[in-house]
Amino acid sequence: MNLSQALRLSSAPRLAFVGAGGKTTALFQLARVYDSPVLVTVTTHLSPQQVKLGDQHYTISSPEQIERLQPYNIQGVCVFTGPPDGSGRLTGLPDPLLERLLWLAEAMYVPLLIEADGSRQLPMKAPVAHEPVIPPFVDTVVVLAGLSALDKPLSPQTVHRPEEFARLSGLSSGDVIDAEALRRVLVHPDGGLKGIPPGARRILLLNQADTDALQSQAHAMLLQSSGQPGLFPAYQAVVIASLAQEQIFAVHEPVAGILLAAGGASRFGSPKQLLSYQGMPLVRRLARVALASGLWPLLVVSGAYTPEIRQALEGLAVDLLHNPHWQAGQSTSVKVGVNALPPEAGAVIFFLADQPFVDESLVLALVEAHAQSLAPIVAPMVDGRRSNPVLFDQRTWGDFASLTGDAGGRALFSRYPVAWLPWHDPRLLLDVDTPEDYQRLIDQQDSDADQPPSLEEPDY
Repeated sequence: MNLSQALRLSSAPRLAFVGAGGKTTALFQLARVYDSPVLVTVTTHLSPQQVKLGDQHYTISSPEQIERLQPYNIQGVCVFTGPPDGSGRLTGLPDPLLERLLWLAEAMYVPLLIEADGSRQLPMKAPVAHEPVIPPFVDTVVVLAGLSALDKPLSPQTVHRPEEFARLSGLSSGDVIDAEALRRVLVHPDGGLKGIPPGARRILLLNQADTDALQSQAHAMLLQSSGQPGLFPAYQAVVIASLAQEQIFAVHEPVAGILLAAGGASRFGSPKQLLSYQGMPLVRRLARVALASGLWPLLVVSGAYTPEIRQALEGLAVDLLHNPHWQAGQSTSVKVGVNALPPEAGAVIFFLADQPFVDESLVLALVEAHAQSLAPIVAPMVDGRRSNPVLFDQRTWGDFASLTGDAGGRALFSRYPVAWLPWHDPRLLLDVDTPEDYQRLIDQQDSDADQPPSLEEPDY
């Protein structure tokens, strides 16, 4: 995927880059993705060498100069700066000129990309009082950090504004910068989050992940030691990349879960969702697997047995949604769940309440496969047969509105390419449709020495 896809950008974003570790590279790499003209500017300073990365350079000192530009003459990557500042650098545009440049971008419906602070070409930084300078009209802010500074001493050679970085991270000068110290700076309101306009999307780009070890450290930053997200909800997406290699390794976003538990189990004769397995109801076991996998939020859609399911889920951090139209088919429960998804979620995984062999490793594998590809659909494949649970990217969600009757997410398989995840546990194909299926499940639990151990009740 390219950088625009990784950042989930529109065809005409108003985007600002801040931080350190590759802002200018990211800005011009992104600009080259677009076929249309792209307007590029800066609110601080830009060097003449950096300006040469564009196709055209306009030195602007008044709004009238922008108003007189003819759109048909604006081609390629167009860099707009103020005049030289006398030190060899070009100045940024003040607010009145930025507003006029926005006017031009709106008139042409083209991207406007802004570099909104400086970093002296160092891999990490912390902002001081007068920075960053992010215009209020920006709809997306990308905060960069260069991972090449990890495991190196905190010093002016590795970090711009090292004293401020030390204050925010808790380190002292000369201390080794580890991933946790960097995380503290990035999520601090005076650090990575400083100056971001309300309502703007917040994306963290962990650049310079040039080795497997650095990629591993980047992934470790996603979770705190408690198992709860370490970079969410401060950021709505975390991109792990090596811009020098033009590689996007992963795009991590909150992934939601929808557990479908609304059926009346007419064929079975009693509520399958409440059958006991490994010492707890099936619906509770699946909910705990989803929560342990870090899914947020977890929405449980009930119907026929809402009071009983509410009791079975007591103490778990789930949102129980009652579907009053559950008898009209699975599509109604799917829609209830999808309509409740938060915009921050990048994908959702659908679970069926009668699948006892879904475990945390499978859920995490689906999430990671999506992070590496942003595939529209990711589904497990067992012995040549497709199975559940299935992950759906946010760009497919609008299609669920057209489902009717008993149609579920499988109806979308013909509309989007599916990324198949090979899974080598044939037990995943077992669902509990009849009393005989349930008896086989209990018999297997009693006789299979390799059965996963019962889960201890966590504090959710």
